[in-house]
Amino acid sequence: MSETREHGVVPAPLLPAPAAAPVPQPAGTADREAASAAEVAARPEPRRATVWPGSPQPLGARFHTGPDGRAGTNFALWAAGAESVELCLFDADGTETRAPLTELTHEMWHGFLPGVLPGQRYGYRVDGRWDPWTGARWNPAKLLLDPYARAVDGDFRLVPEVYGHVRDWPEPEVADTVRDNRDSAPYVPKGVVVDDDDDWEDDHRPKTPWSDSVIYELHVRGFTRTHPDIPPELRGTYAGLAHPAAIAHLTRLGVTAVELLPVHHFAHEEHLERKGLRNYWGYNSIGYFAPHAAYSASGTRGEQVGEFKRMVRALHAAGIEVILDVVYNHTAEGGEGGPTLSLRGIDNRGYYRLQQDARRYADYTGCGNTLSVVQPHVLRLITDSLRYWVTEMGVDGFRFDLAAALARSMHDVDMLSPFLAVIAQDPVLRRVKLIAEPWDVGSGGYQVGAFPPLWTEWNDRFRDTVRDYWRGAAGDVRDLAYRLSGSSDLYDWGGRRPYASVNFVTAHDGFTLRDLVSYERKHNAANGEDGRDGTDNNRSWNCGAEGPTDDPAVAALRRRQIRNLLSTLLLSTGVPMLVAGDEMGRTQGGNNNAYCQDNATSWVDWSLAGDPAWSALTDLAARLIGLRRAHPVLRRGGFFSGLAHAPEGLRDLAWFGPRGEEMTDEDWFAPGRTLGMFLSGQEIPQRDARGEPVLDDSFLLVAHAGPRPAAFALPGAPWATAYELLVDTALEDQAAAPDLPPVAGGSVVRVPERSVRLYRACGGGAIG
Repeated sequence: MSETREHGVVPAPLLPAPAAAPVPQPAGTADREAASAAEVAARPEPRRATVWPGSPQPLGARFHTGPDGRAGTNFALWAAGAESVELCLFDADGTETRAPLTELTHEMWHGFLPGVLPGQRYGYRVDGRWDPWTGARWNPAKLLLDPYARAVDGDFRLVPEVYGHVRDWPEPEVADTVRDNRDSAPYVPKGVVVDDDDDWEDDHRPKTPWSDSVIYELHVRGFTRTHPDIPPELRGTYAGLAHPAAIAHLTRLGVTAVELLPVHHFAHEEHLERKGLRNYWGYNSIGYFAPHAAYSASGTRGEQVGEFKRMVRALHAAGIEVILDVVYNHTAEGGEGGPTLSLRGIDNRGYYRLQQDARRYADYTGCGNTLSVVQPHVLRLITDSLRYWVTEMGVDGFRFDLAAALARSMHDVDMLSPFLAVIAQDPVLRRVKLIAEPWDVGSGGYQVGAFPPLWTEWNDRFRDTVRDYWRGAAGDVRDLAYRLSGSSDLYDWGGRRPYASVNFVTAHDGFTLRDLVSYERKHNAANGEDGRDGTDNNRSWNCGAEGPTDDPAVAALRRRQIRNLLSTLLLSTGVPMLVAGDEMGRTQGGNNNAYCQDNATSWVDWSLAGDPAWSALTDLAARLIGLRRAHPVLRRGGFFSGLAHAPEGLRDLAWFGPRGEEMTDEDWFAPGRTLGMFLSGQEIPQRDARGEPVLDDSFLLVAHAGPRPAAFALPGAPWATAYELLVDTALEDQAAAPDLPPVAGGSVVRVPERSVRLYRACGGGAIG
């Protein structure tokens, strides 16, 4: 019978490995362990500190005044299966002082250390059984980051010492079962004690209604990294995003919220570091309470917390909400071959979903592990983190990465899962904006349209339909009509509203808007993965040439297609989401998975803002957002019924073909590239604060994806007596459009090839 082994000492026998998976003893093991044991014995004994009992609540490190009036910090850590916990304090030179936490209350180890002040760096060493066959992976040689750390100082260096197992064990198939006893402290960052005394009295949250929202997805570093009007020392930081020059662009566009790519402290993967790359997007979290330190201009000993708060205040003062993209489905520790950085060493079995073979991790995320959200303490970690970012950091909502993984109960996605139930009843979280990425990589993980009320969702059906329509791949117009009108086929149930659909054509993951019309294939060579990364199903069209071109006709068509896609997005019912730089023609050179490109490939290119070829696009985006803001019929809070709300009224929504007649069932199923959508401003099922009906202008949207101009008969009475043209994507610059008189209802107009037109209806009345 084989025993589980450690690297450095010969351990006392633990639980035997299953007979079906023996661990053979390789030659030379005794010499290897003896040498390492000598190294361990030669280490200087760490200094020790006295600890008062303290309190098990709250978890984390909290600075306050102690029982005798002395200032200090209370430390509390959940580690249910551990045998001992040591708090480790680090001086500026790296000298370590250890303080055993001997108090254990309801699975929480705790103690109060007088004299420990904000700025103090710390970590934990947690001891217990080493038996990977049963999922136990405690290793006190590994310094662990506090899951509740409010700030993190230093970088992870993914050297062999930070792994809990011997990575280069001669038998790689069992390497994860051999414990590595080398100290990881010199190679990992430390938590930082932070003074959180901030009452937010001077902050005023915008509290923008969902139906009025326009989301702008951006990367804190990439958005400001090359901005010429932001001081160089602030570019790429929270302070840079708070700078007036950055906020001026957002307010000019008229967006109501920024959705920040992950700002929880994260680690870079070893395979990227070997290639000289870094995890740029940040979907590799390891600190759910700490703002990522590398985005701080003011320091990393707690200063990043105040800098983040000042950024939020500045955005709020401009009327802009802050939504965080959060990654609670997995952590940076990866699978069984990954490093031991935090949760794995605290209680591997308590934090992660394990397979029946407890050495292995259940992986619904494609990143090696999945948090076990059915566990009460894991739910507490997530909800404590969410509440902290709302109440103490001032944010207004969250977009949950791979939210279906969080909604799994035992195995299947369950809309009555503990996670969704806890969120629904939480008095803080149920009042903020909640956005689901409604899928994961596991079986049954695609859940678009299935999340319960309170939630909105990224609607990839909108993305796919709009892309297909404008590249000429749609067979008919039925699906486009659903997407334009709020996707009632997905969301009209359970009291949900059209704003349950977050509409997008592009996101951080995939082509930019410019690349979508410039490339038919991904060009990801710079990622070093031989083309294995990134989707091959881009639904893109290069307009006749792959990549950069000197052909003026191709370039003009591409700009028109961008205007078509942008107009379709911003004139559709639902919540539109733009990606930073799309409004000024940003390109990633065809890279559709730039997660590891922390360089000009991913950064917003602010030189485009002064390029006449692209500045008109920015103007168009601002104009369209302004139209949404001014006209409630373009941002309805309720689904269309297709009926009149009063006997003398028009139907709230009507569809027209090129002949100016309402579409029949036969028309819906026939191939078509031209669609007219009439929105009645007199039939909005909303009332203002005084209970009065909300009235607005009526509009006719004409979308024509055909390669040649089309004749379109504008609907006559009773829909309208005349039409005023407001937007025409066939024009490069809307501001330079000629001032044309209204066109009479019933007139036939020539709609240019591949274009969108928005008309304001004049006159009109009841349908007899």
